[in-house]
Amino acid sequence: PDMRTAIVTLTHDPKLDDPALEKALRSKAFYIGALGSTRTQAKRVDRLTAAGFDEAAIGRIHGPIGLDISAQSPAEIAVSILGEIIGVMRRDPA
Repeated sequence: PDMRTAIVTLTHDPKLDDPALEKALRSKAFYIGALGSTRTQAKRVDRLTAAGFDEAAIGRIHGPIGLDISAQSPAEIAVSILGEIIGVMRRDPA
C-alpha cells in the first residue's frame, strides 16, 4: 500500500482484522479504518499495544469508522465510511 491507499477492515473478527491492521500500520496508506464500536476499538488498541505498536501508530486507525451521520442501513454505513475517507484524503495533500 502506498500514500494513495485507503485500508478498511470490516470483519468483526480480531483474528482477521488484527493482522491486516498490523500490516496497514507498517504501510504508507493515507487512511486506515476498522469497523466496530467504541468498546471494540478499545480492545483493539490494547491488542495492538501488546503487539508493540505505539500510540502514534495506533492513532492512525479511524475507529469507530465513518462519519457520525446516525447511519442505520448498510448503505448508509458505507456512505459514512466513504465520506470519512474522502475527507481525510482532501485534507492531506500528500
